[in-house]
Amino acid sequence: MLTPQTPIIELTRVGKSTSRQMEKLGIKTAGDLLAHYPFRYDDYSKILPISEFKTKKSGTIKVKIDLIANRRSPRKKMIITEAIVSDSSDSIKITWFNQPYLAKNLKPGQKIYLAGKTDYDQQYGLQVLNPSYESAENTPIHTGRLVPVYPATNRLSQKQIRFLIRQVLPLTQRVEDWLPRTIKSAYNLISLSFAQEQIHFPQNVKWLERARQRLKFDELFLLQIKNKIIRKKIQDLKAPIIAFHLQETKNFIKNLPFKLTDSQRKSAWEIIKDMEKPSPMNRLLEGDVGSGKTIVAAIAILNTLLNRSQAAYMAPTEILAKQHFETLNSLLKPYPYKIALITRENILIQNKKSGKNTKIKKNKIFQEITHGKINLVIGTHALISSSNKSLANKREKIKFKNLGLAIIDEQHRFGVNQRAALANQSSAYFPHLLSLTATPIPRSVALTLYGDIDLSVISEMPLGRKKILTKIISTKQEKEIYRAIKEEVKKGRQIFVVCPLIDPSDKMGVKSVKEEYEKLSKEIFPELKIGFLHGKMKAEQKEKTMEEFVQNKINILISTTVVEVGIDVPNASTMLIKGAERFGLAQLYQLRGRIGRSQHQSYCFLFSETAGGISEQRLKTLLRAKNGLELAEKDLEMRGPGQVFGVKQSGFLTDLKIAKLSDAEIVRQARQAAQQILDEDPELKQYPLLKNKIDESPQITHLE
Repeated sequence: MLTPQTPIIELTRVGKSTSRQMEKLGIKTAGDLLAHYPFRYDDYSKILPISEFKTKKSGTIKVKIDLIANRRSPRKKMIITEAIVSDSSDSIKITWFNQPYLAKNLKPGQKIYLAGKTDYDQQYGLQVLNPSYESAENTPIHTGRLVPVYPATNRLSQKQIRFLIRQVLPLTQRVEDWLPRTIKSAYNLISLSFAQEQIHFPQNVKWLERARQRLKFDELFLLQIKNKIIRKKIQDLKAPIIAFHLQETKNFIKNLPFKLTDSQRKSAWEIIKDMEKPSPMNRLLEGDVGSGKTIVAAIAILNTLLNRSQAAYMAPTEILAKQHFETLNSLLKPYPYKIALITRENILIQNKKSGKNTKIKKNKIFQEITHGKINLVIGTHALISSSNKSLANKREKIKFKNLGLAIIDEQHRFGVNQRAALANQSSAYFPHLLSLTATPIPRSVALTLYGDIDLSVISEMPLGRKKILTKIISTKQEKEIYRAIKEEVKKGRQIFVVCPLIDPSDKMGVKSVKEEYEKLSKEIFPELKIGFLHGKMKAEQKEKTMEEFVQNKINILISTTVVEVGIDVPNASTMLIKGAERFGLAQLYQLRGRIGRSQHQSYCFLFSETAGGISEQRLKTLLRAKNGLELAEKDLEMRGPGQVFGVKQSGFLTDLKIAKLSDAEIVRQARQAAQQILDEDPELKQYPLLKNKIDESPQITHLE
């Protein structure tokens, strides 16, 4: 008996090869196949007489085969199948390429449906090339209707996918409709079984739109209700009350060598107000690269330490953790607090008087953290794991005496388990959690994805920063740019070169780190010190190269997007991005933020392999955008949510198979409906099917 759990290989006409192709699409079971939705539809719903089909140039025709035969093409060594078909109004020639079996499967006198477009050839006249076909004796699947077009692979045809989905369609009749009846009625939603049937084989455009509305609502409603449940769980936890120390905070800000921007002040105040509550803060601080998130975090840390609670700061890379260690030691120098650095390579404490870093033994640091003698701990994953060379005993874990604040930099780079592990390392309360990100997140995305998180945005850059001059460059201008780079290096500045690939590829024109390194180090700048960086390098090599670049021992660093997050090099003034059209706008913005971090004028050159068209329009958007948020909104419109964050950062988007984060009205309705259900029944006792659906669906990657 067919069930949603039936392995795909047990379906008719599915062998090992087809099964492997299906797995590439993430389809392992009949239920997965049913949830494999079309991405568009060809409208072949009107069955036309041939005479009208010739005029309209596309559609479906019901015809009789008069003649059909194969012939070999002398030029391209392929088999061409040709047929003459007719109806009462006219006749037309049909041509298929490399499908010789058709001459055996289709016989003269047979009646078939054909769907496709006409094509005019000077030699052969009007004909139809490679149309879909099927017997006129059956209800049409591939012709004579709104025909679904699915995500596929090179070895998996649309016909195969439609045939297999037709097999699993009976599952829709047994599906449990978990959405409460009151919600379906309030928002005029059709039943789940009918929606799943119509999304694959719609009767007409009207029912297709109703099916889309229902399935989009389902996905967004689940996301919203899970967010709200998480938020409620967080509010029920107990956290230490971090009282605001007004005078000390004023003195701290007054002694800074720069003035805070208005949005820095506002964000700091939002964080302080959250930490005064007895339930844990769960706030995301978003700001462009270089916008000053660290100083806002430092204000939160200061108030935590003034309340005799500990703070932890987790960064994604060793070099970034070290930079934060130096920065926070400098900012908190007037205070008697002990700050430790714990990474894979180092366990350090800075001597307040000499300013020198001293290594400290593992046992001692653990004891001091547990007894509350270390006030602030900065580190990488080593804070929560024993993969550290220095933390060899897997049974030993850092335990804080009273962790009041946990800060996670570039929060999308840490999984939910890692974030929860850091937050759970206090022996007293559940700490306040502050996540930082430089990825510009559109408001519509934030409200949908981060319904459980409060958002603070730093929308201005620090005073005195010069605007980065950005230009789209063609390959003809390459020599001119290289001359400009030489001038910058003569002034003592440093250069980033970013490429889409690590190794050379058969993709024409796509630049790789290794090719670019060979070219620049041997042909263009043999006299300069050039380094390279990519994700396949060992961690020690990466850290060493980045350290050398920070210390100006490398003039030009050729890299993949691994530099997108992590190193602060104020001396870097120029960035070349090769194959710029291959990156998302938000990613380009993030990369560009690696330069322009000092008083020097900085330049970003976008090398594009494609002239004109949509690619150039996108790149021009980067030139016009005032800030990262505005740019991310445009990126969302142009490329969709999966690209706003980059593929590997968008795990939370995998729940959305059909909904888009730009479906603003459905997002609003889903949020409203989720709140209504939880207000009525917080435990969902009246809605067991909904509760089961929430329990079985993938968990949101936020703190739970």
